[in-house]
Amino acid sequence: MKIKSLKLVCFSPTGTTKAVVQGIARGIDHSSVELIDITRPDARKKSLQTSEDGLLVIAVPVYMGRVPALLMEWLQGINAQKTPVVCVVVYGNRVYEDALLELTDIMTQCGCKPIAGAAYLGEHSFSNPETPTAEGRPDAQDLRHAELFGRKIDEKLQSVLSVDQISEVDVPGIYPYRGDSTLWVVDFIAVSDECTQCGVCAEGCPTGAIDPENIAVIDTGKCITCCACIKHCPNKARTMKAGLVRDASIRLSTLYKERKEPEFFL
Repeated sequence: MKIKSLKLVCFSPTGTTKAVVQGIARGIDHSSVELIDITRPDARKKSLQTSEDGLLVIAVPVYMGRVPALLMEWLQGINAQKTPVVCVVVYGNRVYEDALLELTDIMTQCGCKPIAGAAYLGEHSFSNPETPTAEGRPDAQDLRHAELFGRKIDEKLQSVLSVDQISEVDVPGIYPYRGDSTLWVVDFIAVSDECTQCGVCAEGCPTGAIDPENIAVIDTGKCITCCACIKHCPNKARTMKAGLVRDASIRLSTLYKERKEPEFFL
């Protein structure tokens, strides 16, 4: 089967999910590639329509073992016509539980045909130099794995004449889905005097939770604890306060030190 286009969809506040999906695309090696980054709020205002002669690779981070609730409305609004889809989740070295199954189910309900799935590792959003978890991932080894996965996807497509001949994929997970996609509403970010009000944090916030006129003001109801503002601050002026999130970062760093490896399903 010859695909006419390759669309990459990712939600990637700290860049890890985007790096994985781009690694997969290198393995598929198609001449027409479109990256649809739905991280910023304005990007999620436009719906996506796909056809059966294209390939969709969609990648999301795992939040509490689930697909982020923030993305549900946009994902469920995809209009597909038997589009072959590759579903990818990226998690921070803890567990991905039923997130891959959930994403696969969502894409099926939108009219896609899941042909492959994968779970990759990305540096945990709560990771920091003092309490690292999956620090620096996806690393070079992960991205080589992603490229190999892309080549396997291409081989699967080339082995059939039409989308109707492609075998669907079985991915791990159970019903009802475990985990809770409800996020914490918590004031956890401290802003130091090193802040220059440059606005990098507000510009990169995936929910618009940071006031661009006064970046010390954070709407905790909108915040999804992705920590992008902390990781991207050029002056390291944003840190975690003592409390719920800081305690979680310590637990993660202590309990999930052992390196986990990516896996794919075809």
